[in-house]
Amino acid sequence: MKVTSTTGRLSLVGALTIAAITISASDAWAQAFGASVAVDGDVMFVAEPQNQSTPGYVYLFRHAGDVWTEAGRLEAPEAVAGDGFGGAMAAGAGTLVTSSYSVLDGAGEAYVFRLGADGDWMLSQRLRPSDAAPGDAFGVTVALDGDNLLIGAFARGDTAGAVYAFRRDGSGAFRQEAVFQADDTQAGDRFGVSLALDGDRALVAATRHDEQKGGVYVFDRTGEGSWTQTAKLEPADLEKGSRYGSSLALSGNRAFAGTDRLAGFTGGVFGFERDADSGIWNETVRPQPFDASRGMRFGSSIAFDGEDLWVGAAGAAGFEGRAYRFTPDASGDGWASVEKYASDQPKSGDVFAGNVMLADDLVVVAALNADFGLGAAYVFEPAGDGGWSQTSRLFIDEESLDPVLGGQVDCEGGTAGMFDCSDMDLVAFVPTKDLGAGRGIRLNDIWGWTDPASGREFALVGRMDGTAFVDVSDASNPRYLGDLPLTDGANPAVWRDIKVYENHAYIVADGAGPHGMQVLDLNQLLDVTGDPVTFSPTAFYDRIASAHNIVINEETGFAYAVGASMGGETCGGALHMIDIRDPRNPTFAGCFADAETGRQKTGYTHDAQCVIYRGPDAEHQGREICFNASETALGIADVTDKRAPRSISVASYPNVGYTHQGWLTEDHRHFYINDELDEINGSVQGTRTLVWDVTDLDDPILVREHFGTTAASDHNLYVRGDRMYQSNYVSGLRVLDISDPENPVEVGYFDTVPFGENEPGFDGSWSNYPYFDSGVIVVTSVREGLFILKRRDGRPVS
Repeated sequence: MKVTSTTGRLSLVGALTIAAITISASDAWAQAFGASVAVDGDVMFVAEPQNQSTPGYVYLFRHAGDVWTEAGRLEAPEAVAGDGFGGAMAAGAGTLVTSSYSVLDGAGEAYVFRLGADGDWMLSQRLRPSDAAPGDAFGVTVALDGDNLLIGAFARGDTAGAVYAFRRDGSGAFRQEAVFQADDTQAGDRFGVSLALDGDRALVAATRHDEQKGGVYVFDRTGEGSWTQTAKLEPADLEKGSRYGSSLALSGNRAFAGTDRLAGFTGGVFGFERDADSGIWNETVRPQPFDASRGMRFGSSIAFDGEDLWVGAAGAAGFEGRAYRFTPDASGDGWASVEKYASDQPKSGDVFAGNVMLADDLVVVAALNADFGLGAAYVFEPAGDGGWSQTSRLFIDEESLDPVLGGQVDCEGGTAGMFDCSDMDLVAFVPTKDLGAGRGIRLNDIWGWTDPASGREFALVGRMDGTAFVDVSDASNPRYLGDLPLTDGANPAVWRDIKVYENHAYIVADGAGPHGMQVLDLNQLLDVTGDPVTFSPTAFYDRIASAHNIVINEETGFAYAVGASMGGETCGGALHMIDIRDPRNPTFAGCFADAETGRQKTGYTHDAQCVIYRGPDAEHQGREICFNASETALGIADVTDKRAPRSISVASYPNVGYTHQGWLTEDHRHFYINDELDEINGSVQGTRTLVWDVTDLDDPILVREHFGTTAASDHNLYVRGDRMYQSNYVSGLRVLDISDPENPVEVGYFDTVPFGENEPGFDGSWSNYPYFDSGVIVVTSVREGLFILKRRDGRPVS
């Protein structure tokens, strides 16, 4: 099969198209394989620009017979994690141009690769504009046709934007010949945010122009070093905020411009044709899907080869995504047929058709969020019936860190192997892929269980799609025992939570649909001697659907599902109380919700700790008390009588972002809370832990705001003795001395993310379990895997 590149006729808007459909580089695990695609001859280039733990890559696939085979990858000359390489891309005639628009303090840079005689693609040129400035985002779009190369810099000049024109000279090198804007470009317009090129004619969009209606402009190369605006393509009825022009396609005298925001994100595509005699561009057609619906985002991508028009609708079918092919009628002025295409394994949230690339006899449709953000590219080719059929699914296996097994790695000189640390040794590390995880699956919560008879210790590790069980009795040689998959009919989701009572695990998941609460008899773990096994629930509780967390008071035998949603008895998202004293027969016991808390004033509770209170407040001693992190405040409730639970007090604090989770000191005098969003919204500087005096439960007092040594967001924390163990996302596990409970002091840490800065965000260490008698601490890190750590006695961290 011979493939002819038509990349000059495509809009290659790179990561900005992705951002428009809710995936961006700030997502914890978005990598977006397929964010840009180009074809030259029998070589297909597929970019994966949004890697955060590795550099961006452009993968090469070669076509042989009916198979596309990976044949190598390209990266930036000074490749670094998160560099965005491959964010936009175009190819043709033995030349590939791609970019990293975030490098050089956001100034951006483009790279020209040439095909050598040996079949290898080698870097031949690096392009920067003559007036480069930090933050310009040069390279956010790229278009190439023949000797013309256009590169957009949408943020140049107070985000007015500009397009740089390069021309190939006699030596084969590209030289800048012009920089241009529209005649009405203003600050904030983002001119150059999308491009299309055919020969000496270009389409350029400024999606924020005119109250974000958007503007699309035609430019023609009218001489050496001269690109002249010859038209502005203006539909008559654009809405404010439409951002028209977010996708573009051009072939000869026909142009298409799309917006996925029109009419409540139904989206729309506008077709124009240039009159050969007058040179005037007139709107001629508005292609419409036959099943248009709000939210489908029709127009999120466009590809046009002069005959067939392909339009992506990335939001269709719950963001599964669909692609529509419009076939011209005999007159060429209308459409003879419209066909709809999906991938062979559509999943909600895949964002199929977020990018579409059309060559002469193949179409590449990217599912930018397939496999939970990793992305995949689907190749369609003509079928015998006149339609098209999927022939390939292209993807790249996820890179992971190497396991650490068989011997402890001591923290020496501030590192343990590749990980930063202080007074915390790495006993072992198991990467996510070795914990039963498929492509794109991430870890979340963790808990532990100790067999009371043998003393064997086990880590219960939450994944997006189930629970992994790991024997950590020989901590340097942890053994993955098996998997309890998520409930049939439920959806893989970011959140899972696990707690233990009487040798049984209780497992819930949030945002997962009809997941319910799984119960597993953990004694089964003792019998696994060979290969990992797949477990089935011992019992199941269906009075809830999804729930964010499960809280258990082991003294009383009651469980509390919090953050319940998506069906069942939600209890306003607050405490759904379950009697588990007969571990295999959980029964509903009642609800508690305090309408003074929660963002929607339903009492929604994100997490809690429930105890038999043994603190100094005599009025409440011996009562079952729950300390609730309820989004907007700390709530304290008496749940001793499940038929008549009551609120004791509610306490808020300055700069509330999201009251997330907390834990009591062992004497029940102080309660520590983390706020998950205060760092990321900028209301505080540094990881903040709120220290409460709860010696009077009716009047809790905030006595200290403790700020950590990094800016990372905090997540789960637990207390054992005079130590507090904090999982603070990208800064990993932090250990604080709380022997003076109102003046915590950091005395150790282990950073589970060996790349990037310790800034606010949602990657890294989700949770930890510090309660094993052996002294090992098991820690989950979302992308990386399971860490088994051990603390040393040490000095405070300065």
